[in-house]
Amino acid sequence: MRIGVLTGGGDVPGLNPAIKAIVNRALDNGYEVLGIRRGWMGLLRANPDAEDNEEWITPLSREAVRRVDRSGGTFLHTSRTNPGKVKPSEIPDFLREPGKTYEGLQDLTPHILNVIDKFGIDCLIPIGGDDTLSYGERLAREGMRVVAIPKTMDNDVYGTDYCIGFSTAVTRSVEFIHALRTSAGSHERIGVIELFGRNSGETSLIAAYLAGVDRALISEVPFDVEKLAKLISDDKRHNPSNYAMLTVSEGAHPIEGQVMESGEEDAYGHKKLGGVGEHVSEALKRLTGQNTIYQQLAYLMRGGAPDALDLMVAANFAHMAMSLVERGESGRLVCLQRGVYSDVPIATMSHGKKRVNVAELYDAANYRPRIRHVLGMPMFLT
Repeated sequence: MRIGVLTGGGDVPGLNPAIKAIVNRALDNGYEVLGIRRGWMGLLRANPDAEDNEEWITPLSREAVRRVDRSGGTFLHTSRTNPGKVKPSEIPDFLREPGKTYEGLQDLTPHILNVIDKFGIDCLIPIGGDDTLSYGERLAREGMRVVAIPKTMDNDVYGTDYCIGFSTAVTRSVEFIHALRTSAGSHERIGVIELFGRNSGETSLIAAYLAGVDRALISEVPFDVEKLAKLISDDKRHNPSNYAMLTVSEGAHPIEGQVMESGEEDAYGHKKLGGVGEHVSEALKRLTGQNTIYQQLAYLMRGGAPDALDLMVAANFAHMAMSLVERGESGRLVCLQRGVYSDVPIATMSHGKKRVNVAELYDAANYRPRIRHVLGMPMFLT
């Protein structure tokens, strides 16, 4: 048995512990493990006819993973490559046909399947969000054995209540929000903290709930900045220290407005998000006459080592994936549902969108968490 493991999309704390657990369990079984570098790019760039593909695919030993669980990120590196939609400029030279002009996005899945076959990979374990894993689902439909592990600090993979990286992202956010209170309070300002969260506002909601933030803007609910200005002014005035705090999902947008995006679309159709927090900060300054502090937490949310929960979930997801491999199963996504470890068909990801339950968890009229009934809900209220 030869297993290929890769990480794709944004890095999160917990990826390295998952890889380590996969490698050690596989080696205990007498299997081999190949680390595929830079996500799906590794399989795209690997040339099965070349003598050396170490840059893209490398054997993983116990020594190679011995200490990786002590740090965040992914030592295999990552990318947002989608082999099913490759720009002509990104087609590897060895795949180009002489004299042929390439126009539009190219589906290089036949090459990916050829690489998998030539390297003798019996099963793939991709670790990623819904974009990365959507291509894993494509390979499963093509007949490749695939067992997927969900990760994303947005916690928005449909089919699982929890994704690796979310707990650490929220923990970091709460810590930084409290740290920023000192400056906001000292200068009697309104603190505006922008958090990652493209389509799901869960990071903003849960961080605001746990940090006791005054208001929280989430991706799911468009906001009226004039109404927000009045609410946050009242919060500031009623605070004995004369300051207020606001979290903003990067995917939040005003009523009659658009999500703030920039740059070209990536291989999965997404542009770069960011900047709505600064827009809100400037608008609040203008409308309230109060000074503001604007801070993008951005990559600080996903930096550093994983917390204890992400260490545990990463290791447990890895062992679940290996159990499925050992049983000969394929096309599965390991998951947590209602606090119980389980697995579902990988195609489940495309059956819906995982978003904040606004009716149960959010006061849309006042832009703040509203959590009253938690009996029977998952630990992270998702």
